[in-house]
Amino acid sequence: MRLSIATILCAMTLVGCDRDDMHNGARLKPYEASDFFADGTSARPQVEGTVARHQAVDPVVAGSGRVNGQLVDTFPFEITRQDLIRGQQRYVIYCTPCHAATGEGDGMIVRRGFTRPPSFHTQKLREAPVGHFVDVMTNGYGAMYSYSDRVSVEDRWKIAAYIRVLQFSQRADPTQLPSDDQQKLADALRPTTQPTGQH
Repeated sequence: MRLSIATILCAMTLVGCDRDDMHNGARLKPYEASDFFADGTSARPQVEGTVARHQAVDPVVAGSGRVNGQLVDTFPFEITRQDLIRGQQRYVIYCTPCHAATGEGDGMIVRRGFTRPPSFHTQKLREAPVGHFVDVMTNGYGAMYSYSDRVSVEDRWKIAAYIRVLQFSQRADPTQLPSDDQQKLADALRPTTQPTGQH
């Protein structure tokens, strides 16, 4: 019996020693010297354009809406029509429950008792730097919690751009439109008359 137990233990030891591929391979400590690479260091340089998880190349692009602690009033990239469409889509998904489609702050959950946010059409928010909206989406404000885990940094800027368009749309002067557009607007607003049927 003792012989069979010793034989089994010996066999297990030999099987364990047989695998020495990457299990017990040499390893280097961080920043340890190495003669494997021409530069003599084991740490490899970052690929150009690499951004570490918590490293911000540009605090504006990183989603703070601030530079040197101050809210910015410019976008970190050119806003295109596609960006506004994307901003509108994200706004409808994430913002309308509280802020409503018009930005007045009377969304569905507000009607059901949630704290009402301020209207985007107040003078204070019309004059607020665009970075304010990104900052609020990133960090939360008042009853609004942070949306940084739901809305990407780029989309926050696109939503902010859409909010600016929404603000403009509610106080735009139609007389400033080209005459063709003024006519289209007048036609769209003209009540339609139903033809009277013969009885």
